[in-house]
Amino acid sequence: MIQGSVVDSISLKPLSGVTILGTDSYAVTNALGEFQLKSPKNSQVFEVSHLGYASAKFILDSNQSAPLVIKLKLSSTALDEVSVQGKTYKRLEKESATVSVSVDEEFLNANRENSLMQTLRKIPGVSTMTIGSGQSKPTIRGLGFNRVSVVQNGVKHEAQQWGSDHGLEIDQYDIQDIRIIKGPASLMYGSDAIAGVVDIQPSKAPAMHSFGGEVNILGETNNDLLAVSAGVQGRKEKWYYRARLTYRDYADFKVPTDRINYENYVFDLHDNDLRNTAGREANGSFSFGYASDNFRSETFVSNVNAKNGFFANAHGLEVRTSSIDYDASNRDIDLPFHNVNHIKVTNNTTINLEEHTLHFDLGYQNNQREEHSEPVPHGYMPKPPNSRERVFTKNTYSLNAKDIFQLEKHTLSAGINTELQNNNIGGWGFLIPAYDRYSAGTYVFDHFELTEDLHVQGGLRFDAGRVATKAHYDWYRSPRDNPDGSTSNVYLQRAENRTLDFGSFSGSLGISYINGNTNYKLNAGKSFRMPLAHELASDGVNYHMYRYERGNLNLDPEASYQLDAEVTHTSGRFNFGVSPFLNYFENYIYLNPTSNYFETLQIYEYTQAEVFRTGGELTAWMQVNQDFRLDASAEYVYSRQTSGPKEGFTIPFSPPLIGMLSASYTLGNWSLFKDVNLNADLRVAAAQTDIVPPEEITAGYQMLNLAVMSKLNLFNSQKPALLRVKLNNVFNTAYYDHTSFYRLIDVPEAGRNLSVSLTLPF
Repeated sequence: MIQGSVVDSISLKPLSGVTILGTDSYAVTNALGEFQLKSPKNSQVFEVSHLGYASAKFILDSNQSAPLVIKLKLSSTALDEVSVQGKTYKRLEKESATVSVSVDEEFLNANRENSLMQTLRKIPGVSTMTIGSGQSKPTIRGLGFNRVSVVQNGVKHEAQQWGSDHGLEIDQYDIQDIRIIKGPASLMYGSDAIAGVVDIQPSKAPAMHSFGGEVNILGETNNDLLAVSAGVQGRKEKWYYRARLTYRDYADFKVPTDRINYENYVFDLHDNDLRNTAGREANGSFSFGYASDNFRSETFVSNVNAKNGFFANAHGLEVRTSSIDYDASNRDIDLPFHNVNHIKVTNNTTINLEEHTLHFDLGYQNNQREEHSEPVPHGYMPKPPNSRERVFTKNTYSLNAKDIFQLEKHTLSAGINTELQNNNIGGWGFLIPAYDRYSAGTYVFDHFELTEDLHVQGGLRFDAGRVATKAHYDWYRSPRDNPDGSTSNVYLQRAENRTLDFGSFSGSLGISYINGNTNYKLNAGKSFRMPLAHELASDGVNYHMYRYERGNLNLDPEASYQLDAEVTHTSGRFNFGVSPFLNYFENYIYLNPTSNYFETLQIYEYTQAEVFRTGGELTAWMQVNQDFRLDASAEYVYSRQTSGPKEGFTIPFSPPLIGMLSASYTLGNWSLFKDVNLNADLRVAAAQTDIVPPEEITAGYQMLNLAVMSKLNLFNSQKPALLRVKLNNVFNTAYYDHTSFYRLIDVPEAGRNLSVSLTLPF
């Protein structure tokens, strides 16, 4: 064996993930930049390649004995989507005025939880609305639902994300890099990015003449989860491919209580199982691409299929008299449950011309969602014929195009985003109407380099949109009084044919200044969000929330003005950052409880109000010594409605003050275990007493997680396996997350959970 290492030619820092490719052997550097190669029988030429660095070649023969040290120079070619010469990705982040966080594959592997957003909740300012153990949706600085855009491969993920009980249909094992933007981002991403963006980046193209993959195996004790995910990728000269299959099967998850008291109804839990929260998920994806010096195109096809049960006492209170034995098995998926199938087809194409770089993103998505519940009559509705309460069929077509070009010290971007949605409904229950939605936007953006360390960014955008709702009538008759005193049985109209047009300007202006080890950012922006169909035209019972919801056709688009700042400082072993923000909504849309009732259920109506918000995040870490590191962070959001019926109150789902302390210690090597790392996370949340009726106060909590990670040289020392053992909620603490779906019905978060995962690369 011949040993060697790869380092940066200037800083001499080791480079991980570097590919060394020969005629009949190859290697990839580890976290320390080290690699091993088999001694060739004859002289052989090896090529060394790494993203952002110029390729290098060296000749190796059988007489080589001394360790190799290869120095790579920064590439002078265009990097990814920004034509800035010879700059690393970290440097480009510093030059950007946007407050953002980059998440790589290493972070995802080390912090993986049951869903993508649960994995990302360790990032300050990012939280999750959990829906059982297998689903969640993103919340950034206290705003969620359709105020946060989730973008995958350049195309906005479109499903039924408006629902509080609807999760994301994305396979987190199929992700390498994520960029999280905190703050308004409508300028580049359009409507729904009013609070931020979770941008799942397209995967990097495999190295030439390479083949590899991995198998991920996961088991958990809290919900008896068993999961396996296998991925493979390969490339010849210019053509490459990727494929992945994932399967997850889990039982009811356990909570640290044996009974739940909701509105004076007591629900006893068998063996601490939150009954009927089991589920299963089967995902598959395949992509193929072509890459040359001036052209790259990749087509990605995926299908995510899931069946999840809802806590049996969360869908109305009829289940108190249900004949279903929910405690017969903790793996049964009984009523109520949902089936979701999401098909996504995207194409990303980049063309490098002499002075221009063109990017095109095409997308098609089909989201099929069925919500099943027991066929129980309500009001004047007779007993339904089946369990299909609601059916949503949504098709989305997307096209994004942009041109990036450079004029002296200006890097200009100009682009368009278009989207067409068609949403049809079915089932015997009604909440939102069928609708069509069209949107188109165009923008221009400039990054101006005043000096090497002083950068200004700004841009303008205009969007136009149309929502066309379709008429809907009940399938049964209801009695109504006539003016003459008689009574008629009629099919009540729940929605009408209406076409609503919206338009809005948005923009941003920011500055970034790099002063040695300190980076200063300031960015002001205006974002917008078009009202959605449920906000405009809902008119039905939402049994998940025990209320009657009614839309408002007179709603205006939300407009948000925000000022973001960030200061980060890195000095040797110490890093510090602060990211405050100020935010003003001139017409925030929310669901307001009224004093009216519909068949014993309180009516909630969508309305608008002015809202002022402020807060931010603090982060710090210190490398105490070579093996010991401490991380600390805190996040806080303050919200206040300054007009409307709830003037003086906060807004729903506002997170409390949260702090996180993490300690990491590297033990080194121990027998078969290499680079053993111990980690402890303490999450501390203050009580949330600042609420808006009918919300209730949520008590504070402290929750400890422990983890150990290690590499294992099981089969291939060049590609060691990764073992991760994690113990969440060590003390089985009964606590409530203020942004959780089940918190609304007094259900605590999951109890103690031991998880073991093994990643086997090949």
